[in-house]
Amino acid sequence: MTTPTEAEGKSLADALTAEHSAVFAYGVVAAFSNPTRATQVATAAAAHRARRDGLLDTLTAAGLTAPAAEAGYTLPFPVTDPITAAQLAAQVEADTAVAWRAVVEHGETEDTRTLGVTALTEAAVREATWRVALGTDPVTDPFPGQP
Repeated sequence: MTTPTEAEGKSLADALTAEHSAVFAYGVVAAFSNPTRATQVATAAAAHRARRDGLLDTLTAAGLTAPAAEAGYTLPFPVTDPITAAQLAAQVEADTAVAWRAVVEHGETEDTRTLGVTALTEAAVREATWRVALGTDPVTDPFPGQP
């Protein structure tokens, strides 16, 4: 990846913050999920950890400030059972999609825009998978990442 510009760095730092939060939230999702969803949870959590680690490397290599993970994050609602765990997972994917859409919108280089589109697409697919599990209609968000 080419070195991101300083302007791109802000949106990438925001995406990193979203990924830190997602990694935390998936720990809660794992604790409350139906055991039949263990592979889905593990795969999604690993994807967010990989994105987080890649962003840390990218920002650090560019000499830009990489926000550190917080000790904990406030969840948008209480998670007490497999249904609310799946709802949290869907919300996490929607939230990370917002951050990655901003990366696309603020991308000045092809590499940054490509990274943003790829991450946005992956978050949208994971969100749709959780929405299927929840029986949500429609299954897909027509404009993923749009607040």
